[in-house]
Amino acid sequence: MSPFGAVSSCSRLCSGVWLLKPGMQKMSSFSLHTAARCAARDYYEVLVLGGGSGGISMSARMKRRVGAENVAVVEPSKTHYYQPLWTLVGGGAKQLAASARPMGSVIPKGVEWIKSQVTALDPDKNCVWLENDIKVSYKYLIIALGISLHYEKIKGLPEGFNHPKIGSNYSVQTVEKTWRALQDFKEGNAIFTFPNTPVKCAGAPQKIMYLSDAYLRKTGKRSKANIMFNTSLGVIFGVKKYADALLEVVKDRNLTVNYKRNLIEVRADKHEAVFENLDKPGVTEVHQYEMLHVTPPMGPPAVLVNSPVSDEGGWVDVDKETLQHKKYPNVFGIGDCTNLPTSKTAAAVAAQSGVLDKTISLVMKNEMPVKKYDGYTSCPLVTGYNKVILAEFDYNAQPLETFPIDQSKERATMYHMKADMMPLLYWNALLKGYWGGPAPVRKLMHLGLK
Repeated sequence: MSPFGAVSSCSRLCSGVWLLKPGMQKMSSFSLHTAARCAARDYYEVLVLGGGSGGISMSARMKRRVGAENVAVVEPSKTHYYQPLWTLVGGGAKQLAASARPMGSVIPKGVEWIKSQVTALDPDKNCVWLENDIKVSYKYLIIALGISLHYEKIKGLPEGFNHPKIGSNYSVQTVEKTWRALQDFKEGNAIFTFPNTPVKCAGAPQKIMYLSDAYLRKTGKRSKANIMFNTSLGVIFGVKKYADALLEVVKDRNLTVNYKRNLIEVRADKHEAVFENLDKPGVTEVHQYEMLHVTPPMGPPAVLVNSPVSDEGGWVDVDKETLQHKKYPNVFGIGDCTNLPTSKTAAAVAAQSGVLDKTISLVMKNEMPVKKYDGYTSCPLVTGYNKVILAEFDYNAQPLETFPIDQSKERATMYHMKADMMPLLYWNALLKGYWGGPAPVRKLMHLGLK
């Protein structure tokens, strides 16, 4: 997770961002979290479930609210990944190692790391259950459990990834296979899919298509490739301004988009992909592929399905403006695991974290939350190795842009923001609890135009 276009360079923007908040200047010191016990205590003032971007960001913010000794993070994984980088890893522009850091290095110093899996939530008794029947109670609960990938819902997967010519940028186990499949491409169909479920980073399934097109042109193989984007949706993107721009890209580069097509089977030994036609129930299509990029079906984590904190779909049921739970006032949600009606991206988490911080601070004072989340999210749509369309929008699918330029245009500055600046902001600002989205930049930019 430079953007001023002609106004400024990436280096100037990077230095300018550090001036947005004085507290961010304190982030340079690296602290290694060493706690490794499982539920060292049975009660915490603030308990955070999940060690992803939302969980780590909020644990840092809560440390400043109530003190590190009163905050704990439940997370079984040993590694934290900056997943937005995986689009570029799959396209050969970045190394996978650049997206990874030890979990202990991103959990705020002094905050307890409970290395365990959540097995049940009991909000009526203000507690959660972990593996080995360990019970942990809380005063305030922040749920940041992310989203689950379900490759197994596609017949022939995940075992199909043992074969060549197939990859997926959504998993650490398969993202490098995407790059390998692209490098090994000789002649035939290159197929990219979008499932019939909610997904995180809804632009990613087509970003790798554009990178693949660019790579095949660079290597002289494009004339031998038929590039197809088979999406379960009826549009290429949910915001018209950016959809129109993407359709121009599709036309200019001779890409094929097939709508209402959902991948249901992969016959990896035969290099065949089977799609159902969502407009014609029971009708399927089989395509041979030389390269296949799979975006898996996704859903809420299993522990949230049929949980008291979740809606009928299994997503944490929160107020879309305050992120406070609709039934349990001391429970809050952030990120992909919630039912917030906006795209599931790291940029959305950044904006949500600032709002949720204000919400919790007021709840702790027995006051009503007033800060409202407008649904802001962002999707840097990578359309080449030096091109990005920066989509930013709100709950109403209306553009909510940061910079005083037409962000629907492909720009090299936006690519450098995506590839170089945003990882720095992620590791050094968002995860430290100092970055609440681009609103301050937007405000400064527009004030500067007056």
